[in-house]
Amino acid sequence: ADGELVQYHYGLKDLVTILFYIFIAIILHAVVQEYALDKINRRLHLSKVKHSKFNESGQLVAFHLTSVIWCLYVVVTEGYISNPRSLWENYPHVYLPFQVKFFYLCQLAYWLHALPELYFQKVRKEEIPRQLRCIALYLVHIAGAYLLNLTRLGLILLLLQYLAEFFFHMARLVYFTDENNEKLFNVWAVVFVVTRLFTLTLYILVIGFGLPRVESQTLDPERGNIFSFLFNNILFRMSVLLLVCLFQASVMWRFIHFQLRRWREYWNEQSSRKRAAAATSTKQQTKPLKRDSGYHENGVVKAENGTSPRIKKLKSP
Repeated sequence: ADGELVQYHYGLKDLVTILFYIFIAIILHAVVQEYALDKINRRLHLSKVKHSKFNESGQLVAFHLTSVIWCLYVVVTEGYISNPRSLWENYPHVYLPFQVKFFYLCQLAYWLHALPELYFQKVRKEEIPRQLRCIALYLVHIAGAYLLNLTRLGLILLLLQYLAEFFFHMARLVYFTDENNEKLFNVWAVVFVVTRLFTLTLYILVIGFGLPRVESQTLDPERGNIFSFLFNNILFRMSVLLLVCLFQASVMWRFIHFQLRRWREYWNEQSSRKRAAAATSTKQQTKPLKRDSGYHENGVVKAENGTSPRIKKLKSP
């Protein structure tokens, strides 16, 4: 009422809040599975492998769509998009608005809830290492942005990442319902490349050029300034940028490899179809014509009883 603005800081009590929202995420996961995905699976009659992938993509579509809308609302209302300088001005961003802190805690809770869901969903053993890597990467990046006071940059990067992931899993859902429909994969490919370019640009802009202009920060645990002094070290900044570039390069390499394999399979399928169609048309052209009654002998058509089908001329008397 008096216009006082309340801000928040991270601490040990966050662990209790995260634990509470882990249970909330498990309940929401079960609701989406039972009332949406299971009903669709009964109609599609998918195989076990496709059934598992369909459930995974369905859950992630719901999560990514919600996170994109929520994250976009936060960055617009906080003015991070209209004023890009706010991503590094007044760094370190030790104290957070409520909606920013709440968003990060919910994100950590969701990816931590994905660990017990591997058991509840009875995920195949072959899929567990891949999903564990994905969960670990999200947890490391989100927790790193939260603890290193890079929450503003982290919000923009999560928005870009979740947008690309939403199109990918939406394309998988459409593909499972109609295997001939792969248009959304092309849309995802464009969005993926654009988001990777924006991600790399933001990292270089904020860490390489923005943070060095901030006033020198020193280690001050009493004010909550614990990690900020690291970014004043040029070796630390260059190491972070190098790791980011290597990671983005590996992601792009895997994407290019996936697209080349997909196009190769597509063209092989098209060529095999053309060969099959050409072979079918050739067989139809070389198919023997139906014979007339009788048979041929020495170029003369004879009837079945051995007589010639010609009409004999009567001799004149």
